Amino acid sequence: MAAPNVRSSGSSFSRNISVVSSPQIPGLKCGPNGTTFISTGIRDLDRILGGGYPLGSLVMVMEDPEAPHHMDLLRTFMSQGLVNNQPLLYASPSKDPRGFLGTLPHPASSKEDNKPTVPEPDHGESLRIAWQYRKYLENQKSSIDDYSNDFDMRKPLERQYLSGRPIDCVSLLDSADLSVAQDHCATFLSKFPRNSSNIASIGRIAIQSFCSPLCEYSEKETDMLSFIRLLKSMLMVSNAVAIVTFPPSLLSPSSSKRLQHMADTLLSIKAIPDGDKELEKLLTGYKDINGFLNIQKVARINTQVPVILEAKTFSMSLKKRRFLALECLNQAPVDGSSGTSYGTTGSCSGSSKSGALDF
Repeated sequence: MAAPNVRSSGSSFSRNISVVSSPQIPGLKCGPNGTTFISTGIRDLDRILGGGYPLGSLVMVMEDPEAPHHMDLLRTFMSQGLVNNQPLLYASPSKDPRGFLGTLPHPASSKEDNKPTVPEPDHGESLRIAWQYRKYLENQKSSIDDYSNDFDMRKPLERQYLSGRPIDCVSLLDSADLSVAQDHCATFLSKFPRNSSNIASIGRIAIQSFCSPLCEYSEKETDMLSFIRLLKSMLMVSNAVAIVTFPPSLLSPSSSKRLQHMADTLLSIKAIPDGDKELEKLLTGYKDINGFLNIQKVARINTQVPVILEAKTFSMSLKKRRFLALECLNQAPVDGSSGTSYGTTGSCSGSSKSGALDF
């Protein structure tokens, strides 16, 4: 009798489940438990979330009225999709939503510039392994570039990525209800059914300031909850990802909590106080920080195992004043009489004098 096909992992055994083949279209990455990711458009955020946004998931971003950084999350998300030639649906409470496309950032370097160069043959046998390792690193970098890019936030996306691409822009400004947005989402997601293991194409949906008071439906909280619930149900059977930003302060506490509960991945933006001397003493690199990103919830697809993050609060800054970066908050050396840290509840990035230990 043949032995069961099992493999050892440390001190336990697990079934040798067949691994899903890597996606053939650019912009996809295979994850554990049959999960497929698309890039967030920010490499640091991809790493923090364990790969990116899972296909079929709903991402909610809580806005801060004093910090426009939720726009950066939208811009990089949309640009990454257009660079990978992925269809896009964008909705916003503006008269001309297509004008927002002119603010999308351009990738820092093209894929042609990132192609690995083949090293010249080395005549010394002692350096042969070093050259092979260098080629391995270059191949790894090339695979990363096919999945995600660094975006120059000061350079607009070139026209070649916009012309001829499947982009649908919807204005929510003059809509008395959400029926128009619902029809656009249903039509868009119908193009990406999840009916087989082969993924032919994927779609991205970006909805800005969903509960904006500029929209006529902003007082109909029940309708807004129904729309998000329907959108999530359609995403679950589609090869697409939707990111929705909303200002929680404009909603009732119960409606805000329900929206947060329906999100697969929940993020929040926090402005950095101007001239906060205590915070400046507490955090290193305070002058370079533009705001804070808090990871409230991480999507769990095909698993019930919780995701353990290295931290929950990260600083948002522009490296070289161009490239968006997320970093775990670093607490500067202080004495025991200093105050509490900012926004580090539940993370490894700081501690407080009277709070519980943080791990």
